[in-house]
Amino acid sequence: MTQSTPTVTGIKLKRQSKLLEVTFDNDQTYNISCEMLRVFSPSAEVQRHGDPILVTHKKAVNIKALEPVGHYAVKITFDDGHDTGLYSWQVLHNLCSNQTELWQQYLARLRAEKGSREPLISMNIKYS
Repeated sequence: MTQSTPTVTGIKLKRQSKLLEVTFDNDQTYNISCEMLRVFSPSAEVQRHGDPILVTHKKAVNIKALEPVGHYAVKITFDDGHDTGLYSWQVLHNLCSNQTELWQQYLARLRAEKGSREPLISMNIKYS
């Protein structure tokens, strides 16, 4: 017998702490960071057909909008403009329930590729 993926029964954005609270129908509730959701986006842009790119500089990213997609997913729009990933209940459950291991793998990849979580600083340059 195959185990089905739990269904999301509640999503609450905690904008100030940059967390998404996700509740599943099996009574599990997780808090997952906006940064983690962004760097593990299921979008084709990030996943590149099984060869995911390393997404960097997203420590300060937040969610701008959440939009339900049928009864199976949510579309997340981030404040950096990224909005092409559909987070199915299966994807959300995997990210939430495996976030410790996935985050450690992400940090190891960042170190190996000399990446940074720190946001890029936009500078206004004035010429005289």
